Amino acid sequence: MRVLIVDNGGQWTHREWRVVRDLGAEAVIVPNTIPVEAIDADGIVLSGGSPRAGVNREAMGLNGRYLDELSIPILGICAGHQFMAIHMGGSAGSSAVPEFGKARIYVDEPDVLFEGVPLSFDAWLSHNDEILELPEAFVKLAHSDNCAVQAMHHKSRPIYGVQFHPEVEHTEHGYTIFTNFLELCKN
Repeated sequence: MRVLIVDNGGQWTHREWRVVRDLGAEAVIVPNTIPVEAIDADGIVLSGGSPRAGVNREAMGLNGRYLDELSIPILGICAGHQFMAIHMGGSAGSSAVPEFGKARIYVDEPDVLFEGVPLSFDAWLSHNDEILELPEAFVKLAHSDNCAVQAMHHKSRPIYGVQFHPEVEHTEHGYTIFTNFLELCKN
């Protein structure tokens, strides 16, 4: 199984690569400008990033084309999650309360992504922006005390987004979340 990590300039892109690799998949980091036609993968991760997805959409490269044209599973993390919401018809912008460090995540809708994960767990966050309006085609999966959409899933496609960082060791059950995503990539 081959999973591409689309580099959006995030501080933990290499960590996402390492987790996917450690879980037994071939993991390759690619720039967010790789043409859709050049993507040969069973799934992709849209990494977090330094650009503010709601302000500097151009810095997110071809992420929109990946969402529109690929039929493989996609996991957006942090800025990738926010960009996904904006691109799919929702909105993202400044958080009323930015989250940095540990926060409690509450699972609202148990889903394949959270299989084997308790209904609440601690996760690591690092964001000034968040989803303000959920896209119509998505279901909210989780929230925190300060962020209404910590996770979401497309209603009919294997597209997921998480605001928190499952790739860092401070997030409980992060490897389980990635394992669940990789299971989707096998199908």
